[in-house]
Amino acid sequence: MAGQAAGDRVNNSTEYVSSTPMTWAEKQGITLTYIQPGKQRNAYVERYNRTVRQEWLDLYIFETIEEVQQIATEWLWTYDNERPNMGIGGLTPTMKLKMAA
Repeated sequence: MAGQAAGDRVNNSTEYVSSTPMTWAEKQGITLTYIQPGKQRNAYVERYNRTVRQEWLDLYIFETIEEVQQIATEWLWTYDNERPNMGIGGLTPTMKLKMAA
């Protein structure tokens, strides 16, 4: 697959199956290979991506890439430093990392 590591796949969500990314990938010589329906390739990444979409990406209409970067940076800081994660015992990722050091 040109432009793609062997075994890499994208999920079937709307942002990947719409015509714009497909057209762009084709022009770049990239073959998109989709995850089979009903399969989960990486549940942690899929969960994180869903959280990003629901908590900030779907909430704004962005005017510039700088605006996206600013909102993403602010959200990620809160996610890592203030928001308890029940998957790691109600700690923040930063707290968990400090405990592991």
